[in-house]
Amino acid sequence: MTSNSALYREVLDRANVGFGVTDPRGTLRWANPALAGLLGVALEHVVGRSLPALLPGTPERPRSGLTLLTPSTCDQGHRWLEVSCRRISPDELLYQMVDVSAWRDRELEATHEADALRRAQVLGRMGTWEWHILEDRIVWSDTLLEMWSMPKGTQMDFQGYTELVHPEDLPMIQAVLQEAMRTGSGFNFTHRMTHPDLDSGEVVERVFECFGEVVHDEHGVPVRALGTAHDITTARRVHDELLLMAEQDPLTGLSNRRAITRELERQLATGGDGTLLLLDLDNFKDVNDLRGHAVGDRLMRSLAVALRSRLEEPQLIGRLGGDEFAVVLPGLTGAQAEAVAHRLRDAVSSLPLVGVAPNSRITVSTGVASYTAGDAWELVLANADLALYASKAAGRNRVTVYEPGHYADTVKRVSVMDRLRTALDTGGFALHAMPMVQLVSGKVLGHEILLRLEDGQEPYLGPAEFLPEAERSNLVHDIDRWVLSRAIDTLVQHPDPELRFNVNVSGRTLEDEDFAGFVLDRLAVAGVAPGRLGLEITETAAVTNLDAARSLALKLRGFGCRITLDDFGSGFGSFVHLKHLPITGIKIDGEFVRGIDEHSTDAVLVSGIVEIARGLGLSAVAEWVERPTQVEALIRLGVRVGQGFHLGKPRPLAEVLAERTVGPNGALKSSR
Repeated sequence: MTSNSALYREVLDRANVGFGVTDPRGTLRWANPALAGLLGVALEHVVGRSLPALLPGTPERPRSGLTLLTPSTCDQGHRWLEVSCRRISPDELLYQMVDVSAWRDRELEATHEADALRRAQVLGRMGTWEWHILEDRIVWSDTLLEMWSMPKGTQMDFQGYTELVHPEDLPMIQAVLQEAMRTGSGFNFTHRMTHPDLDSGEVVERVFECFGEVVHDEHGVPVRALGTAHDITTARRVHDELLLMAEQDPLTGLSNRRAITRELERQLATGGDGTLLLLDLDNFKDVNDLRGHAVGDRLMRSLAVALRSRLEEPQLIGRLGGDEFAVVLPGLTGAQAEAVAHRLRDAVSSLPLVGVAPNSRITVSTGVASYTAGDAWELVLANADLALYASKAAGRNRVTVYEPGHYADTVKRVSVMDRLRTALDTGGFALHAMPMVQLVSGKVLGHEILLRLEDGQEPYLGPAEFLPEAERSNLVHDIDRWVLSRAIDTLVQHPDPELRFNVNVSGRTLEDEDFAGFVLDRLAVAGVAPGRLGLEITETAAVTNLDAARSLALKLRGFGCRITLDDFGSGFGSFVHLKHLPITGIKIDGEFVRGIDEHSTDAVLVSGIVEIARGLGLSAVAEWVERPTQVEALIRLGVRVGQGFHLGKPRPLAEVLAERTVGPNGALKSSR
């Protein structure tokens, strides 16, 4: 027994839950170190002091298991403690205290919703209830009744409560409560409630998260249930919206690339056969170039509606990005899928083009690839892509079913991938730098790092030819990390604080959950000031992977890195994206800059972008600056920084660095 007592005492001394024994008046007779720490009092000074005096709000008598959230101030700052009390002898009470600050913080955080300027507002509320089971009488707190739009003191039994619960959630609640009554364990559940609004009279639906416990008598009969109800309607709405953003294309409302590939993986994993369609609009870029992105976005949404209306459940259509769509057709053979593809092609070609040139029409090229259990989704996508390429090569507006004869094209693409892998291994990649210039003074403020393939092989491949191939595979992850590592190494070798780099991040890398950690680790090991490194994410990639882009931006910006949204204005609802992305700057899409010295419309749009950027505390850089007159126009509109061939063409990074020499004090200076 002595050994066991010592063991129990050691357990209590090591526990992070506070325990204390008091007399009936609340004077502490014994306490473990955890309790003293929670009270902010040295252990040797605890015994003999009044617990209610040390912690106002402490229950002075047993409350049948009721627990209270009590604020406490100690060396660790303002904390929240969960306190319970029960009698262990006629003249002794046992108190238990648990630090629930982390839970409390998460509860508060879950009730914040970002507005246009990302201002947070606590929206959640909490109510309590006590159910006397044998009497079927429930005491509702006034706060809870108010949340249900009911007057204070409203009497309502369990049956009345169930009539407010959403019918689909009621069986779950009943099962959880029955299990808790049987076992005596705590319980929690989340459910929806519907009730009329006092002001409007309309029926509203709210979501509540409930926690509680069941109290049994000495015979094990459940006599009471106590619980709390948290209104998490706003938090649930935000969660659902973010979840929707993660798998929905914001422009068309269709599924995005992530949702499509996930469904394809699911089909292959469950042994399903079917067919994948890839659809690419023909010459759609001309619509954006000639009629503007607003017309292009409107047309894209119309196309999405037309395509979706021609499909049936469980067929899934999604936008992979740009003007490319994918359709997963479970259970359909190649011939059946080909018929669906022709139906979709006809729907596109017959769509009226409002706002586009007369007699114009949009056509679509389609690739068809069957899949079966055991196939890899990358292979299925590649086969459909090859068939799509064949449709384009055959004159567009065609449907092509993948066949082994397309292997020659595969060899060509594999050759490109082999060159890229070899370049990574043997140093066939090179970095070029394009300056970002202060328009008034001509001072170079930093450089955008650009990737070039210089492996000495023919034919020469530019970024537009090899990067899309890399982005179709995970190789782009390695390439992005290589570029970032070389940029950081260069910053280490040249510690001039005025030498700053912006590195582009591909859309696929946004989905790499380890990338942010990789960047932060490299910066920390290298000892480079985070402000010298910026990451650029295209607006299209960010919107397609909004949740991933937001997560990456939050982590890197919190460390001090600059985050720039590239090609800003190229997508529909650009300004809406600023609410969800914690960026530090934007690059104004070149389409708005190209004619800024010739067209008043472009000037108005750029002026609006600059004002919004200034109001949100974001930097703004103008792209495609190719003439002196553009510089003059941009300066008048308040644009301070520009980038383009007139201001400086991309050059090998080694040449840029060679022009910098070490001065007498060891600082890097330009030799020009």
